[in-house]
Amino acid sequence: MTTQTDASERTLAHEKQPIRMLIAKPGLDGHDRGAKVMARAFRDAGFEVIYTGLFQTPEMIASAALQEDVDVVGLSILSGAHMALFPRIMQELRNRGLGDVLVVAGGTIPEQDQAAIHEMGIARVFGPGTSMKSAISYVREQLAQRGLDADS
Repeated sequence: MTTQTDASERTLAHEKQPIRMLIAKPGLDGHDRGAKVMARAFRDAGFEVIYTGLFQTPEMIASAALQEDVDVVGLSILSGAHMALFPRIMQELRNRGLGDVLVVAGGTIPEQDQAAIHEMGIARVFGPGTSMKSAISYVREQLAQRGLDADS
């Protein structure tokens, strides 16, 4: 379980560093063009982006998030397996003390699944056609509310 002290220490450690974002492709989804476009857009906006590549398990994603000490995890999925994979990813993040990390998702996720996804702890779902500018603005605003300087 993450304590307030742990979250404060993470915030202090990032005061002078760029925001670190992990972009992951969970499951057997082999389409990563959108994830790569988002990775480049966030990188161009000043974020430090780590892209995991294709076919990541929930355990691999959570381990990478921990090892890379990220502030944000972006999940990109087009396969329809989000309701099976997202709960496992969120649990693996919590198991590693990363319950305070901002998690967002993108891809072809039906609107009827979004309430359940938010209840899992995923802050926002970016569907097809979402502008890069609005996604970046949202992440910056959320990080600012968490006390991280998202303008690095």
